[in-house]
Amino acid sequence: MRTDTPQTIYRKDYTPPSYLVETVEIGFDLELDLTIVANRMTLRRNPASKSSDIVLNGEGLKLIKLRMNGKVLKRSEYKLSKDHLTIANAPQEAVLEIETHIEPSKNTSLSGLYTSNKNFFTQCEAEGFRKITFFPDRPDVMAKYTVMLRANKKNFPVLLANGNLLEEGDLGDGRHYAKWEDPFNKPAYLFAIVAGKLVCQEQKHKLQSGREVLLQVWVEAGNLDKTQHAMDSLVNSIVWDEERYGLELDLDRFMIVAVSDFNMGAMENKGLNIFNTKYVLANARIATDTDFANIESVVGHEYFHNWTGNRITCRDWFQLSLKEGLTVFRDQEFSGDMINTPAGRAVSRIENVRVLRATQFAEDAGPMAHPVRPDSFVEINNFYTVTIYEKGSEVVRMYQTLVGVDGFRKGMDLYFERHDGQAVTCDDFRAAMADANGRDFSQFERWYSQAGTPRVSAKTHYDQANRCFEITLKQSCPATPGQAKKLPFQIPVLTGLLDQDGKDLPLFLEGDSASHGKTNIVLELTKASQVFRFLNVEAEPVPSLLRGFSAPVNLDYAYNDAQLLHLARHDSDAFNRWEAGQRLISSRLQSMIKAAQKLQPMQIDATLIDAMRATLLDDSLDPSFREIALTQPSESTIAEQMSVIDPQAIHRASEFMRVQIATNLGPQLMQTYKQHQPEGAYNPAPAQAARRALKNYALYMMLQCNFENSVELAEQQFTQADNMTDRLAALYGLLNVPSNQASKACQRAASKALARFYKDFQKEALVIDKWFTLQASAVGTDVSAMRKLLEHPAFTYKNPNRVHSAISAFCRVNPAQFHALDGSGYEFWADCVIKLDGINQQLAARVARAMDRWRMYAPSAQIMMESALQRVAKTRNLSNDVTEIISKALASK
Repeated sequence: MRTDTPQTIYRKDYTPPSYLVETVEIGFDLELDLTIVANRMTLRRNPASKSSDIVLNGEGLKLIKLRMNGKVLKRSEYKLSKDHLTIANAPQEAVLEIETHIEPSKNTSLSGLYTSNKNFFTQCEAEGFRKITFFPDRPDVMAKYTVMLRANKKNFPVLLANGNLLEEGDLGDGRHYAKWEDPFNKPAYLFAIVAGKLVCQEQKHKLQSGREVLLQVWVEAGNLDKTQHAMDSLVNSIVWDEERYGLELDLDRFMIVAVSDFNMGAMENKGLNIFNTKYVLANARIATDTDFANIESVVGHEYFHNWTGNRITCRDWFQLSLKEGLTVFRDQEFSGDMINTPAGRAVSRIENVRVLRATQFAEDAGPMAHPVRPDSFVEINNFYTVTIYEKGSEVVRMYQTLVGVDGFRKGMDLYFERHDGQAVTCDDFRAAMADANGRDFSQFERWYSQAGTPRVSAKTHYDQANRCFEITLKQSCPATPGQAKKLPFQIPVLTGLLDQDGKDLPLFLEGDSASHGKTNIVLELTKASQVFRFLNVEAEPVPSLLRGFSAPVNLDYAYNDAQLLHLARHDSDAFNRWEAGQRLISSRLQSMIKAAQKLQPMQIDATLIDAMRATLLDDSLDPSFREIALTQPSESTIAEQMSVIDPQAIHRASEFMRVQIATNLGPQLMQTYKQHQPEGAYNPAPAQAARRALKNYALYMMLQCNFENSVELAEQQFTQADNMTDRLAALYGLLNVPSNQASKACQRAASKALARFYKDFQKEALVIDKWFTLQASAVGTDVSAMRKLLEHPAFTYKNPNRVHSAISAFCRVNPAQFHALDGSGYEFWADCVIKLDGINQQLAARVARAMDRWRMYAPSAQIMMESALQRVAKTRNLSNDVTEIISKALASK
């Protein structure tokens, strides 16, 4: 059990670095068990600091030599602590030469320099560089780097670093070298090297300026046939950033490297992006349509960081959303443009909002709630959260909603003009947006400083005599840890009005002549309560509020069924059309949950069935929209709508609804399945992927009620599929038939297909991740089955992908089994967190967060959950990463 209290870092305590680093010359003699690092850096005292002490970070390093301005420093001339090296009263300018020894093969944290499959990789964000050498490891210290890599040529034929290759050659002793230079200043967290046995796909690409650049995707041998999509995505990203924002690739080459052992999705190291293999490797045999889309998005995200994150970076880690929220917004816009159809863009937006609501809204309502710009942290790795990324993206999107696409571009241009090459703050970005558009965004700052999900309640009144329609909007925000009271936000509520025929009305907002005649208006809610009055309204309309999900809020409006059906059938805003259908489904689910809790019969009404049938058969709607509109809210999403979460009742109600809908729509589902078979060879392009999505939804639903020959259809699809999407969909459907619907033939088919799936793909690590997830998330997988699954030879606690595919999938995607009434799921969780904390602390902390909302469950469950939390808290030598998560969970109210 820890007896010390981890140090809390506060944003208000920020002080400039005492010394700035101008150049870094760093050399590596690479060996798996012992790597020698020689670091020569020039420093000068920072005029903005009053200190004359050089303070360097270091973690797990063996210091061999230390020189300053050519003189070897005696032990009495510097102070060496557990995580710092300090030289007091240093001169105005200094050249430090530091030699350290590190052991990469023993570094299971996957932070700093580590090995994977006997190759070398680095991960320096957020604080990994201090595990390589002593350095002022903070983002506001930016320097130019020259890197020399030396290694055995047979074992490590490829030597890569940031920037441009200056020279390479043999050393005459079986070793070789490569010298790299990055011409741009960068913080240490963007430093990267890679060395090992790798192969690459490369191509030349001509930029709009006419300059030619070299693009490379590096992978382990045997994976070269899975790199084309990543390369295409990179090219598309480069072209899009030039066209959308006028931003050109600034290096002579751009490299992507794939590694299977990686804590994150990918890392934007300057010119040398290191990716989890999950977001690089793809072909029809191993990757689903979703995988192809995710790769395009992540490749785009990391490339876009070249400007929003690298050229302009964060002053300190509290400003993390400055780069991440902005770049998520950019990659979301990129993904929408790559689909290039109104329906496709809408579905992409809906998918983003589903993630936000299911994960970030839950975070906002839990013990780890924090503002987009946090005020404090214990371990920065714990703040790579959906609030920083997804909510941060929504904050950026609101700028665009408020000033328009052209105004947003003006703000971006001014931001780059002012801050290129600097480490800045969220306030600097806000000022650029405001100044470029002549707007006052002082109140908008509250989106950065206040945590929680605002709630906007709406009431309407129609005055027939004066042909006037009033919308009253009120806002509030619940208390979050450390923030009891909230000031009003600036909330853009994009609004339209539908007439009785479902057409958009021209709008005449009182006091806003510039908006007259438009069919969409942004209502800016800046006070606790405001009234917006529309004139010349001939008959009472149906309001379409928060179109496109124009702000990350919860919207309360008492729509009746007739209004929701009207919106679901006619709203020109695809997001609100989907939202109306989801509200209809959710209201029925809530009624079913209450019945399940009282052990009363559950019922489903004809209104919902008819609405679902109409959507299923509406050929005027894109298949991708129909699939997402028909899909029920996840059990996790439904849980967020309850004051006391009951996973068992939610599961029973959700399962009942699916079975009843499938039973009533069986013939139409079969018709849909047959009519939407994609033609021709597999292609992950949006049009074909949309048909597959709707077809596979139909198959899944037919399996739910064992309709006609659906089991045989699933078996046939599994064995004959020419792509992973169809193969995986068939197997998922077979594994998730409700127990009271699963025939023995279905059970045999599922077992046989699962065994065949492993046999066919046992050498494909990413597919075996899917194999683990299929089982961990299956309705019949309980804790005992999970413990047995983790004994499989293919499972390892050292690989983050494998841990997430099994343990995280069970804890987060299978709530009915994780929250087993006997508490066994919580004991399983505690065992996993404790074991992982001794291997990879970042990974352990992410798994630990499955228990954030423990106080939202029934008292009987809370007792068992608290016991599991306390057991983890009492673990000896618990890391800061996990300590922060557990302590905040236990302190929550």
